Amino acid sequence: MQNAGFINNKENEEDKHASLNPPSAGRVAFLLHLADTNLILAQRNAEWCGHGPILEQDIAITNISLDLLGQARNFYQYAADLFNQSTDLPGTIATEDSLAYLRTEREFKNLLLVELPNGDWAQTMLRQFFFSVYQYGLYNQLINSSDLQLAAIAGKSIKEVAYHLKWSSEWVVRLGDGTDESHERMLKAIENLWPYTGEFFIPEDYETSLLNKITMASLKGAWLLKVSDIFEAATLPVPGNTYMQTGGKTGNHTEHLGFILAEMQYLQRTYPNSIW
Repeated sequence: MQNAGFINNKENEEDKHASLNPPSAGRVAFLLHLADTNLILAQRNAEWCGHGPILEQDIAITNISLDLLGQARNFYQYAADLFNQSTDLPGTIATEDSLAYLRTEREFKNLLLVELPNGDWAQTMLRQFFFSVYQYGLYNQLINSSDLQLAAIAGKSIKEVAYHLKWSSEWVVRLGDGTDESHERMLKAIENLWPYTGEFFIPEDYETSLLNKITMASLKGAWLLKVSDIFEAATLPVPGNTYMQTGGKTGNHTEHLGFILAEMQYLQRTYPNSIW
């Protein structure tokens, strides 16, 4: 893994390169995928703070952002620990902050779905719903991981995800089976977001090597069943086969991620090694 956002104690340079000894490289890559996805969605949802449709829902989505941020921190901290134990470049360390603030777009492994613009409330709710259904199924399987630290993080986080899923699914039904305008907005949101959901279930090497006990087919089946049930209640159609966008897991992103990172990383890159 190159330029993994580590800190060189002697020279304090960001452009050093380090490699990890297997199998830690695959595990760190997977943890970064989980952490990056949570972090970017937390950042996107936080953009609604102070702009929600009503105060109660403004607070709700802000709290969900904090939940996702907390999950991201747990994954980053674990990734940093593994990196520091396995790096072959002495004198370097990784921290949760360096992994979040000192990596570029091509080094982020988040799902494409979470970096898409918020759009209106309907699109934000549908994005959260799609992701929460997937995340709930994934964490349910990670609880049984032979990696006890990973299983513990998933076990703690799934309680939060259960609420995210309940909250977002209620909004999908409320908007889909609401007024003519809200229904049309949900149809538009489906059109915009559905092509990014296939990436959930296309595994990369770091997933297949680590998660050999998790089958993407079972995750996809459970995800589609839940989505279909909620869409039926919301009087919304489930799209048929369509081209799916991919690339986020390997660092190929939309143009939107660069703008997110420019805002999020500005302070650390302008004033290196800031701590608070």
